Amino acid sequence: MSQPKGYADPEYLRAAGNQITHIKQRSYNLMQIQLGHKVLDLGCGPGTDTIPLAPLAGANGQVIGADYDETMLAVAEQRAGQAGVNEWVKHQRVDAMSLPFANEYFDSCRSERLFQHLLDPAQALSEMARVTKPGGWLVVLDTDWGTWSTDCNDSNIERRLARFMAESYLNNGYSGRKLYRLFKQQNLADISFEVFPVATPIYALARQVTQAEKSEQEALKAGVITDEELHRWRTDLEQADAEGIYFSSVNLVMFAGRKN
Repeated sequence: MSQPKGYADPEYLRAAGNQITHIKQRSYNLMQIQLGHKVLDLGCGPGTDTIPLAPLAGANGQVIGADYDETMLAVAEQRAGQAGVNEWVKHQRVDAMSLPFANEYFDSCRSERLFQHLLDPAQALSEMARVTKPGGWLVVLDTDWGTWSTDCNDSNIERRLARFMAESYLNNGYSGRKLYRLFKQQNLADISFEVFPVATPIYALARQVTQAEKSEQEALKAGVITDEELHRWRTDLEQADAEGIYFSSVNLVMFAGRKN
């Protein structure tokens, strides 16, 4: 199976997820999960969130992790078995544009860092709303890659790479800032939002969670930067790292809304 734009492997998701555990926990709280509830995690990846959601729904509830990537799902199923929650935590392959669940099936739904990869995020949210019971909560967390910034000596290169990430490397790189519009269009009630700055002074970690190696090569192929500029860019950041002054940040945006 060919890899889509911005494809992230399980190791990438693990590293990125470790930086936002407090934000993940906040998303669980916003779902208002009770024992016995049926919960959907759309874009579940390798089960990073379905496992911690399991005790919130309890053995009499149900947690379904849905993803399009069969490799991710296999890892998720293995993790659920290892955690001893596989009786009520299941993972299945789905198309986010057409979820294979009945209307009003789930008590709450969440999605995290999925919409940035989608060509039609409005349809995905519409499907999440369709399968959620009246009164149930929808929670979506996504990145606004337009806010990605790195302290450097050449802001021109930095801005070109940031824009390439948001507009070309990903299908929906400005996803975070677009969520308010999408939630309003679904006529959800009690809409709330929170913005979370995620920053790091660790160069190697920043390169990993921004998929820098792949995105820079794609930018090079697209003519966004030259070989000389890429060399200069990397040399600058490596020098900053060696001096202990590297710093970069990006904003994540989370919306919650209740279905009428």
